[in-house]
Amino acid sequence: MADQAPLAAPTAPAVPQPWPLPPNPWNPLAWVVGSPQVGAGCWIGAFTLIDGSGGLRIGEGCDISTGAQLLTHSSMRRCVTERRHPDVDRAATEIGAHCFIGTGAIVLMGSRIGHHCVIAAGAVVKEFSEFPPYSLIAGNPAVRKRAVDVEALLAAAPSARAAACDTKLP
Repeated sequence: MADQAPLAAPTAPAVPQPWPLPPNPWNPLAWVVGSPQVGAGCWIGAFTLIDGSGGLRIGEGCDISTGAQLLTHSSMRRCVTERRHPDVDRAATEIGAHCFIGTGAIVLMGSRIGHHCVIAAGAVVKEFSEFPPYSLIAGNPAVRKRAVDVEALLAAAPSARAAACDTKLP
């Protein structure tokens, strides 16, 4: 063993530089496709996918958390049919004003979210879903859990925020 040469450290292959994201006016670390209509005062977190290729409208004052995905297209049908359906399906998606979209939430094409809604972290809003204003939306698939009470949110301490979304559904 003493006469064997020491093992050489493996040489790692060159790692290509990451592809630069196309510039957008909201966040340099967000991937924005197409031409979404984004209202004034919106905040878009890093590592989000904002797909405006099929028509996306986001109302004013929305917060879209890190890793959320807003989609207006699906290639599922094209793929599963072995390209016999040759097109990528597209449908407009609408997010109302003053909505909060939690970390990692996914809103699929054709969905309509009313104003002042909260989409919980990790929620998956199915294609063509519709939710009325002031909805707390959560789960996979996402459902309306309860109403959002803005006045209760204003009065609540940060540790009691969840209770502010605990009102009975109409």
